[in-house]
Amino acid sequence: MPGRSRPGGQAAGRISPIGAGLLVSQLPFLILLSAFASQRIDDDIALRLGLNQRASGIVSHLLTSSPAVLNVATFTSLLFVTAGTLAVASSLQQICEKAFRQDHRGMRDMYRLAIWVAALCAAVALEGIVGGPVRDAPGGAVLAELVTFAVMTPFFWWTMHFLLAGRVPWRKLLLAAIATGAFYVGLGIFSKFYFSSTIISDSRTFGTIGAIFGILTWLIAIGAVIILGAVAGVVWDSRTNGSQTQR
Repeated sequence: MPGRSRPGGQAAGRISPIGAGLLVSQLPFLILLSAFASQRIDDDIALRLGLNQRASGIVSHLLTSSPAVLNVATFTSLLFVTAGTLAVASSLQQICEKAFRQDHRGMRDMYRLAIWVAALCAAVALEGIVGGPVRDAPGGAVLAELVTFAVMTPFFWWTMHFLLAGRVPWRKLLLAAIATGAFYVGLGIFSKFYFSSTIISDSRTFGTIGAIFGILTWLIAIGAVIILGAVAGVVWDSRTNGSQTQR
């Protein structure tokens, strides 16, 4: 119909905003976490970007810091990081609402954003715990991607249903969750071929700080995966239901 917006069209235009939100919230979060925790934070980032040994060393050197001390500056940083993470969750919620044509509920869903952030940390931790040992097994590269898909697809499915406050049935969200999970796995495969050479090249040009450009690109790509997965799922569902109706 003329004048009718395509499903998820407005949501697709928010790739840059949600990517920017991830940049300003998650990168400081990772740096702060590396100060409080062990070197495993650096290893986890390198693993998710699919980096080789040389690129991993560059990222490790970038995020190496002295043990953090809880003071006013650190507490203020944590507040800003928390606010940024909640803003990303809110942006994701609005993307789902636009993709599935639901009204925004405003402050009523603030508690859902905080719960989602906690669930995200749990899902990422689970994927790392389960996927890490699998990578060392025969055929580990393929098995690791299957584990990622098996863990993250249900998480994306729950994310959409939860952030939409149950207003969209689980069945209508399934294809969007599958598409998002597939795109997320695809990003992991692409990362193994792209980010090592990019980070090494940028570090030669800009020094160790050049590794940030690769990390930023990865975070923007994650934002694109989430948005495009929701949009693709909506289109997929509408075409599937349309073909079944014509029969």
